[in-house]
Amino acid sequence: MPVDRQQLTIMLDELGIVTTTVEHPPLRTIEDSRRLRGNLKGGHVKSLFLKDKKGGYWLLAALEQTRIDLRVTASLLEAPRFSFANEEELGRILGVVPGAVSPFAAINDADGRACIVLDRRVLDADLLNCHPLQNDRTTTIATGDLLRFLEAVGHPPRIIHLPG
Repeated sequence: MPVDRQQLTIMLDELGIVTTTVEHPPLRTIEDSRRLRGNLKGGHVKSLFLKDKKGGYWLLAALEQTRIDLRVTASLLEAPRFSFANEEELGRILGVVPGAVSPFAAINDADGRACIVLDRRVLDADLLNCHPLQNDRTTTIATGDLLRFLEAVGHPPRIIHLPG
């Protein structure tokens, strides 16, 4: 059974990580997010759940304005060609639905099937805004605290520099 938003909040509290969360209508796209999320400080993270042609899984997080070329990204990670993982894989591995993918979903990957990857520019923001396992909320977290969270759930991220 996947961890839910309340359990995520409890874990963050136990780690001493302070966050703020706002509710809003469900967001499924970057355009929805820009239109409906309100005025939140910090970088806004978009996340892609990818599968390589050998069956490896990757959760790639970048700032929302970053253009992502999957062929270039696979090359940077020395991975076989990428495609998007399907909804069933997303639910089984990360315990979320489309539109709710974020680095927080690493908490549900107890088997360590997904490699978490952050674009270097994510680290340049003091604060980051991510969905807390649901797409009708956005949680603001300090960037260093997000890294601490990922370490605590056994998913230290790989950092790459996406072009553009």
